[in-house]
Amino acid sequence: MNTKVKGYILGGIAAAAYGMNPLFALPLYREGMDPDSVLFFRYLLAIPLLGIMLKARGRSFRLKRNEVLPLAIMGLLMAFSSLALFFSYNYMDAGIASTLLFVYPVLVALIMSLVFKEKLTMLTGLCILLALLGIALLYRNGDGTTLSLTGTLLVLVSALCYAVYIVGVNRGVLREIATVKVTFYVLLFGLALFLVRLNFGRDICLPDKWYLWGNLIALAVFPTAISLLCTTSAIQYIGSTPTAILGALEPVTAVFFGVTVFGESLTPRIVCGIAMIILAVTFIVAGGSVSPYLVRFRKLFPKLSVRRGRNSAC
Repeated sequence: MNTKVKGYILGGIAAAAYGMNPLFALPLYREGMDPDSVLFFRYLLAIPLLGIMLKARGRSFRLKRNEVLPLAIMGLLMAFSSLALFFSYNYMDAGIASTLLFVYPVLVALIMSLVFKEKLTMLTGLCILLALLGIALLYRNGDGTTLSLTGTLLVLVSALCYAVYIVGVNRGVLREIATVKVTFYVLLFGLALFLVRLNFGRDICLPDKWYLWGNLIALAVFPTAISLLCTTSAIQYIGSTPTAILGALEPVTAVFFGVTVFGESLTPRIVCGIAMIILAVTFIVAGGSVSPYLVRFRKLFPKLSVRRGRNSAC
């Protein structure tokens, strides 16, 4: 198998693994667990996995003084993004929520244009319009019914927090820190939010069935560790832009499990809306204006070099 094929396979696995959030979270909700408790355990169980990855790469856990506050802010942003998304599952189908979340690259493009004065190209403008039309199709059904406004706002807040996070970790002192180290401390600082919301552990809802612990572990392993590792390896083989484009499999995976496992509806109108959003994001990423901000894992495995013809991956 040549390196490009490996890269595309790994990129697909990374995106599909991240799209498994609803698959493992919704059964926990049905058994009475709340989003704060689910996310507390997801972060708590993922931190040791990231710590092992950090040590395996020979990285130090030590932080400089000027790195602590930016990492704490990024951790809170990520935690708010996760919390808003997981709360949205209570108001709308998880597949729809995951698709709406996928507009975050569009928001990255807007942030870079409005805040950092990057030129907004005609292609990006058309893609933003296409994404908005896709959202409109998802929001209002053919029979006149609409999605939950609360759920929709929660997902958009989640996407905005994630977009700000993506821009933030690519600027200032955080730009010079290996991504696995950033992710480790983002999860660690983010965990503090759930700990406070859960009254410092006194209000944690524990699973009352042994197999539900498997769901919690799976949340830490698949959408976190496996997705991160496969994303990193995919970039080594095929680069950041194709890997980011393969991220379109994230909402597709969520929709697939939502329909097949949880019986969520899938109408032609919903399919068209999902397709428009995925196309809009794909064109934005392929245009190259935001792809450097979407996937920044090149420094995660700095000693690994993959030969691709005359070039080696970063």
